[in-house]
Amino acid sequence: MVAAAQALAAVPPRARGRRTDADRAARRTLTVGFAALCFQPLYASGQAERWFGDGPYFPLFPLAVLALTALCDAVLAALLVRSAARAEGPGALPPYGSLLVDEVRALAGIGTAIGATTPPGHARRVAALAIAVGRELGLTGPRLTVLEHAALMHDIGQLSLVDPVAGGATARLPAAEQRRIALLGGAVVRRTGADPEAAAVVEQQADPYREQPLAARIVRTVNAYDDLCGEGVGGPLGALEQLRLGTGHDHQPQVVEALGRVLARGGLTRAGAG
Repeated sequence: MVAAAQALAAVPPRARGRRTDADRAARRTLTVGFAALCFQPLYASGQAERWFGDGPYFPLFPLAVLALTALCDAVLAALLVRSAARAEGPGALPPYGSLLVDEVRALAGIGTAIGATTPPGHARRVAALAIAVGRELGLTGPRLTVLEHAALMHDIGQLSLVDPVAGGATARLPAAEQRRIALLGGAVVRRTGADPEAAAVVEQQADPYREQPLAARIVRTVNAYDDLCGEGVGGPLGALEQLRLGTGHDHQPQVVEALGRVLARGGLTRAGAG
């Protein structure tokens, strides 16, 4: 499944004449294959249960597989870095051991940031509701695709922070800090080779709405809605009321009202729930 997904993901860039990162795709596929090889035989045979029991210690089994998989990924990443250095010329190659140490350190930092920032399901909820609001406002085709990708990656700038945002909720941060995180996120998205339009939306999501394209206005408003729902400000109705109070500067009134119509048709629930 992972190999098929990587192949399908390579089709759009290829169709636009852009290069794809075959090394990264191979690394992902091999890492997932390693995880499956570690987990499935032990789980299916019952050996994992015999080793760890079926009580409170059983979660140690998937955690051990996760740690081994992370190490496997670091090994592959270091090999790719050394291979790239060799391809650049006959200069001195960096020692593989130091490259591996760097990858393990980076992996530990990124893993901590991911675990400490974005709440589970937040990006998926924001993307699902942003698409619905985009359709409500007339977005179709490529513009809707850009909106979806930007919504899924809107919080990626938090991975660059030394001090994680509590609960991953950026809606209550000062405007300058929101913009800094948005710019960091846009820079990360651009380095992944994603659509530049999606990167621009990520970068602009914290700007005053009058300076934003429509996709950035939608991401800003839907993200704030999900953050406010998570803070328990009176449920969906209370979150919508907070957004309406911010239409003078923070949120475009038409986007807030489109959000209200979408939620009313599907029931006033948290983004993407139900």
